[in-house]
Amino acid sequence: MKPFKIILAFCLASQALAETPSLGAPEWQVEGLRTPESVLVWQSPEGKQLLVSEIEGDSTAADGQGGIALLSTEGDIKDQNFIRGLNAPKGMAVVGSTLYVADITELVAIDLAARKRIASYPVEGAVFLNDVAADAEGTVYVSDTRTGRVHVLVDGVISTFLSGVPNANGLLVEGDSLVIAAGDTLYRFHDGELEVIAKGFAEKADGVEPLAEGGYLVSCWAGLVYRVDGAGALTLLRDSREPQVNTADIGYDPATNRLYIPTFLSNGVQAYRL
Repeated sequence: MKPFKIILAFCLASQALAETPSLGAPEWQVEGLRTPESVLVWQSPEGKQLLVSEIEGDSTAADGQGGIALLSTEGDIKDQNFIRGLNAPKGMAVVGSTLYVADITELVAIDLAARKRIASYPVEGAVFLNDVAADAEGTVYVSDTRTGRVHVLVDGVISTFLSGVPNANGLLVEGDSLVIAAGDTLYRFHDGELEVIAKGFAEKADGVEPLAEGGYLVSCWAGLVYRVDGAGALTLLRDSREPQVNTADIGYDPATNRLYIPTFLSNGVQAYRL
C-alpha cells in the first residue's frame, strides 16, 4: 500500500448546492430486472450495449443466483441471462474482451465472447467488494466498502492499493489518478496523496462517472444524483428518496450525454438525457 496524505483541494465553503432537482423525466425505463446494482456502457462488437449486474437476492450471499443482463441502449432487454452463476455481482469494468466483476469477496473475470468465467481472484480480508475500474494498460481496481480499501489486480496478482478510505465505493480512472466516491466525499488519489474533490453528499456516494464537459456525475444509493463541477460545487439533479427509488451504480455515455440509473429495489433501469 502506498502512503498518502489528505489534501483539501478546493475551498469547500464555496460549494453551491442547488435546492431543486433538475434531472426531469426519463427518456425510457425498463422494469422486471433482478436487483440491478450497476450499469456499464459496453462497446461490444455489435455496437454499444448495456451490461447490468443483477444481484437477485442477498447482496452478501454466495448463492450463485446473480448474473449480468444485456440491454440495448434504448431499453430493450436483449438477454437477461447473458451471464449467470455469479453470487451478488456489483461494479464492472471491461478490458479488451474481458469483463471484471466485483462479487462479494472476489474479483471475477469473464470472457464476454464465450460468456464464461475464466478466472477468479479472491481478495484476502475482503468483506464487500463493490465497484471496479480499469486503466488503459489493463490494471484493474476494486473497492471494498466495508473495509475502506481499494485493491488492484496487476499481471494476475491482486494486492491492496490503498486503505483508510471509509465507505470507499465508486471508482474512476482518470489518466494516472484514481477518483474514489466514499461516504459524503469525492476524492482523487494521485502520487501518493488523497485530495478532496468535493464534499457534502447528503447520503453515501455510490457510482461516479466523468462528464463530457468536465466534472462528474455521482449517485447515492439512497436516491440522489449530483453533478460535481470543476470547482467541486454540487448540484442536486435527482432526489427520489421519498418514493424510495434507489439510484445505485450509474452508467454514462459521454457521446450521447445519456445517464443510466439502476433502481435496485425497484428492479429497473432508467435513462436520462442530460
